[in-house]
Amino acid sequence: MTKNYFAHETALVDDNVQIGEGTKIWHFSHILSGVAIGQKCSFGQNCVVGPHVTIGNGVKVQNNVSIYEGVICEDDVFLGPSMVFTNVINPRSFVVRKSEFKKTHLKKGCSIGANATIVCGITIGEYALVGAGSTVTKDVKPFALVYGVPAKHQGWVSKAGNKLIFNKENIAIDDFDHTQYRLINNEVHMM
Repeated sequence: MTKNYFAHETALVDDNVQIGEGTKIWHFSHILSGVAIGQKCSFGQNCVVGPHVTIGNGVKVQNNVSIYEGVICEDDVFLGPSMVFTNVINPRSFVVRKSEFKKTHLKKGCSIGANATIVCGITIGEYALVGAGSTVTKDVKPFALVYGVPAKHQGWVSKAGNKLIFNKENIAIDDFDHTQYRLINNEVHMM
């Protein structure tokens, strides 16, 4: 059986994984058993995925990222270099808490900046943008821009990741692709 993805000779891909066509797994990365990865994804050097993690299509994972059990990445998610996930709220090396892993859900198109930390049990909304070095401890709304320690809401971004400026009618237009957005009850909706 021919594989329809690329794995560098130093990468480890365990048995019982599903990897979509066109996906690339680079140097010293490890994909553990039970992982499902979509099409056209990219995993940089020294990444670890799994076990039992689900990754959508078109996901880009930069160098030195570990995606632990309990994390779900939908399509087109970007994970910046050395960003960190957790999966237990109160870890102790001498207490086994595998049954307490929290779910962390990254919705379609969201981006997490380099060196950010995502505390387990939260949801990052569609097309949200988490700034580099941030620590995210709460859910992030779709199209929200958050940064800081702890991360706080700092504004809104477009699907393309550009900052949105709303007029007095609560409408913003992204100059990049001319998409329009409306702010209603502190939530952004693409028109």
